[in-house]
Amino acid sequence: MPDNTGPQKEKATGERSFLSLTDITRQHVYCANNFICATAQYRTARDVISRTIEALRSERNVTSRLAKIAAIPAASPVVLGIGDDCAIYRPRGSADDLLFTADLFLENVHFLRETHKAADIGRIALARSLSDIAAMGGEPRFCLVSLCVPRWADDKWVDGFFDSLNALAASTGTVLAGGDLSEGDTAVCDVTVCGAVPRGTALRRDGARPGDEIYVSGKLGGSALGLSARKGKAWKRHLNPEPRLEAGRYVRENLRATAAIDISDGLSLDLERLCLASGAAAEIIDPPRFAGATLEHALHGGEEYELLFTVRPGTRVPGDYKGLPLTRIGTIFRGQPGEMRHNGAPLPALGFDHFATK
Repeated sequence: MPDNTGPQKEKATGERSFLSLTDITRQHVYCANNFICATAQYRTARDVISRTIEALRSERNVTSRLAKIAAIPAASPVVLGIGDDCAIYRPRGSADDLLFTADLFLENVHFLRETHKAADIGRIALARSLSDIAAMGGEPRFCLVSLCVPRWADDKWVDGFFDSLNALAASTGTVLAGGDLSEGDTAVCDVTVCGAVPRGTALRRDGARPGDEIYVSGKLGGSALGLSARKGKAWKRHLNPEPRLEAGRYVRENLRATAAIDISDGLSLDLERLCLASGAAAEIIDPPRFAGATLEHALHGGEEYELLFTVRPGTRVPGDYKGLPLTRIGTIFRGQPGEMRHNGAPLPALGFDHFATK
């Protein structure tokens, strides 16, 4: 099994960031990984979340439990909440829906200071959230960046972090509009991105239907290979993820995709998430591989940030979009929700899950 998830395997502590939500009694909008939920007057939130994480050891179980205690009111302009790449907010009278996503990027969990320069960290931190916008076929508008500056970092490190992050922001039309700064023992970054998509057209995880064809962009396994080798083209691939923003809009507008997700935690795990959301099953063949990557890298390696999407049967999908390969790898079929097969054999979801038992 490849080391598909980053240096967290060696140094993760097991402490859970949700436990820091000690007081949610004021009016807040709380953004976390792939959801946004309006919270107000939840005086027992800390106890509920603590019990949840102690009892349920997977991200899916945690977010499913949170979705139950943070149900969206019928009249809310939040039309999609917990459980997808972005939350969707529909302003009254607007021609666009707004997309919101947030991603944490933690030292000793997602990266090590010995291997990742400040510029790498800043660039990847933003790319992760932009990839969520790409998965929904959206266009980024602005970002908010909160950074806990580690005590070991000097001014040059902080400048390198923000210069790199802002360069990616500028190249993708994403305005760095604000955030927060603090200081601590380790580097912690949280990036929230707001994007937009024409009203009612966002690609979601829950739209795949039996008979739909499954595609991926790019070649998989390069990031996991790079993390294990830490040299060559694969290492550069790991350090320079490319959020597929333009391809995501093409998939939405031209191919009329039925469902989509970005591959952040491994093809197998993210395909399972799409199947569970769609109430369907999937059969796939070997995915296209990055040069030198193993099949295990390609099936289960994380931090790819490629697109995994489905289209209606018979859709004419080109072999590439502006040089980016688009490859059919399988079919959605009617079966147990979340069931997956690879070349006819059961496919386990072995990608990275922060909350899984170590």
